[in-house]
Amino acid sequence: MEIILLEKIRNLGDLGAQVSVKPGYGRNYLIPQGKAVRATKENKKIFESRRTELEANAMDALAKAEARAAELENVAIEIARRASEEGKLFGSVTISDIIEAVAVIGKELDKVEVNLPEGAIKVVGEHIVDISLHPEVNLSLKVTVISES
Repeated sequence: MEIILLEKIRNLGDLGAQVSVKPGYGRNYLIPQGKAVRATKENKKIFESRRTELEANAMDALAKAEARAAELENVAIEIARRASEEGKLFGSVTISDIIEAVAVIGKELDKVEVNLPEGAIKVVGEHIVDISLHPEVNLSLKVTVISES
């Protein structure tokens, strides 16, 4: 399926790129989310007439993401959980727990922006969590898990 991207999509292309994707991905995700349109002659003309507006929106989104990244740059959060003598947690620290801990300090994150590269955190100690606010804006957040007792 040929589509025209209406915004930058990580690992797919930039704004205005005409790319080929699997039909289900285009039909069920990209088009309904407003991230792309089918690559027809009519849609190409419409896209070219809206190109400056879409580029301005993309620059605005990038600026907002960079501002949020500046706020979160030196943030370190601490989460207390019950743990065994060896430092293994009874349970785990998940994306939701990290979002709640960031909300306590007055910042906001969305579930899709947080990436735990090695899965849920299951041991006490310092861990690095990847935060992706925009396809071009990524940062690392230091999460320290401590034992409650």
